Amino acid sequence: MNQELKQKWMEDLGVEVVFGEDIDAIQESDFSKMLSETAEMNFTEGEVFKGKVISIGPDYVMVDIGYKQEGLVHVREFQNYDGTLKIKEGEEIEVYLEKLESHMGNLVLSKDKAEILKAWDKISEACDKGTPLQGTVIAKVKGGLSVDIGVKAFLPGSQIDLRPTRYLDKYIGKQMEFKVIKFNKKRGNIVLSRRAILQEERGKLRGEILAQIQEGMIVKGIVKNITDYGAFIDLGGIDGLLHITDMSWGRVKHPSNILTLGDEIEVKILKFDSEKERVSLGLKQVQANPWEEAKEKYQAGSKVSGEIVSVKDYGVFIELSDGIEGLIHVSEMSWTGKIKNPSKHFTVGENVEAQVIEVDVENKRISLGVKQLMANPWDELENTYPVGKKVTGKVKSIVDFGIFVDLGEEIDALIHVSDISWIKKNVTLSDDYKEGEEIEAQVLSVDKENQKFCLGVKQLAEDPWKKIEERLPVGTVLEAEVVRVTDFGAFVELETGIEGLVHISELSDERVEKPSDVIKKGDKPKAMVISVDKDAKKIALSIKAAVNAGERGVSYQEEVRTSTMADKLKNFKV
Repeated sequence: MNQELKQKWMEDLGVEVVFGEDIDAIQESDFSKMLSETAEMNFTEGEVFKGKVISIGPDYVMVDIGYKQEGLVHVREFQNYDGTLKIKEGEEIEVYLEKLESHMGNLVLSKDKAEILKAWDKISEACDKGTPLQGTVIAKVKGGLSVDIGVKAFLPGSQIDLRPTRYLDKYIGKQMEFKVIKFNKKRGNIVLSRRAILQEERGKLRGEILAQIQEGMIVKGIVKNITDYGAFIDLGGIDGLLHITDMSWGRVKHPSNILTLGDEIEVKILKFDSEKERVSLGLKQVQANPWEEAKEKYQAGSKVSGEIVSVKDYGVFIELSDGIEGLIHVSEMSWTGKIKNPSKHFTVGENVEAQVIEVDVENKRISLGVKQLMANPWDELENTYPVGKKVTGKVKSIVDFGIFVDLGEEIDALIHVSDISWIKKNVTLSDDYKEGEEIEAQVLSVDKENQKFCLGVKQLAEDPWKKIEERLPVGTVLEAEVVRVTDFGAFVELETGIEGLVHISELSDERVEKPSDVIKKGDKPKAMVISVDKDAKKIALSIKAAVNAGERGVSYQEEVRTSTMADKLKNFKV
C-alpha cells in the first residue's frame, strides 16, 4: 500500500501513526504476536466474529476482530433513526466478515449482516408462521421505509397502510408490529408488511361491527375513497357508501368540495343490508335540518339575497343559506312577461336580491320573485290610459288573433281581430296592416290582474247595429241583392257589411226543396223585414211575405202580425 495513502487512511480513523526507527521494534513485537494469535483462528468469509471498536470516523468504524489487520464497517450501520450513534469506542460487537481484503487492503465487515445471521432463525420462523415482529421505523428510503427489527428490513410503501400513504416522514421513530412477507438469506434481504396485520385486525373488527351495526346509529369513519357520486367511508372493518345527495342539505357540486381523503367524520347509518353487507350512510342527517327553521326565517314578503347556483329554462335557483334554495320562476322575473329565456339575463355565481312569495317547508320549496322589487308598470298604465281614450301607436307585430301596438310604454297593447271592424267577418290583418305603420285605436281595458291591455279600432266609429231597428223596422219592404245562397236560404246585403237571411221557408208559398232552384246570387228580390235581433246581429226577411202583402193590399205591418211563419222566424238561429 502507498505510504502516504495508508497514513491518510489511518489518520482519518484516529489511529496514531508511527514512522522511523521505532517501526522495526513494533513489527518485531506486536506484529509477530498478532500473527501468532491469528494463526490460532480460522478467519473465513461469511462467518460472524466478535470484535472491538477501535475508532469511529466520519464514514467508517474501525473494528479489530483479531486478524492481522483491522476491518471497516460503514458508520450508517450504527446510527439510530435520528442520526445518533448507538456504539462507542472500546465496545465489543459482533460483525460479519464479507471480504478478507478490499482494494484498500483492509477487512470488509458488516454489523447488519451479523445481526441478520444472529436473528435469522427468529425471522425465518416469523415468516413461516406469520408471527408479527416488533420493530422501529428508522429512515425513509427509496420506495418505502427502513425498519429496525434487530436487523434492518425494508417496508415497501404499498405495505405501510390499508390505504395509499403519501407522507412517510410521520412514521419515522414509531414502534409498530410487522409481518415478514419475504426474505432472502443469501442476500440478507427482509421485506416487511404492516398492511397484513391491519387487514387481519380489520377482518376481526368486521365481524364485530356486522354484529353490532343497526340502522339509525351514529358512527365514526374515515374517508377512504371519493368518487363523482359519493364517498366510501371506512367504519373500521366494513366500508359504507355516503351518497352525494346525503352529504349536505344544500347543493353539492362534487364530493371533493366537502370531503378529503383521510378525514374522520361522524355519519348516520341510513340502511344496512346484512346479507349483502352493504351500508348506506348519511352525513347531513347528523346535522340540523335548515328547513326546520325556514318558515320563521323566510317570511312571505321579506327581502332576501343569495347566489345563483343553477339556471334552468323555467327559472333560476338561488342559495339563500347552507341547505336552503329558492326558485325564481320565469313568470316572477318581469311584470311584462318579456323574459322568456332566463340564461340571457342571469348567470351562475351572480348575487341577486329577491322577495319571498311562498314557503313550503313540507316539500322544501321557497318561491321567490324579482319583479316584486320593481315598480309595476301596470299601476301607472291604469292612470295613463283610461277606458275610452283615443291613442296612436305603431304596429309592432301582426299575429293570427290580432295586432300588437307599441305606445311607447314597457307594455304593448293588443287589438284583437274581433275589434277591427263592426261589419267585416273574415278580416285578413296582414292585407290591411303593416308592421311599423301608425294606427289609431281606442282603449278598451287595462286588466292589471290578468295583465291585458286591449285596444279597438272599430270602436272609433259607431256600431251600425246600434240603431238598426230605426233604419230597418219590422215590416219594411226593400229591394236587396243576394250575396250568397246556402242549403237553408239566401243572404242579402241590406247595407254595407249588414246582411239579412231569407230562410228557405220564406222564399215562396210553394214548397222549396233547394234554394238555388228559385233564387241566384246577384238577384235583387223584394223582401220584408220580419225580425231584427241587434244583439245577435241577425235580420230575418221574407220574400213571400212581401209578395202576399202586396197582392192582398194589406199593410206590411199587418202581414207580419198575421204571419205565423214570421213568428217562427223570430226565434230562428242561423
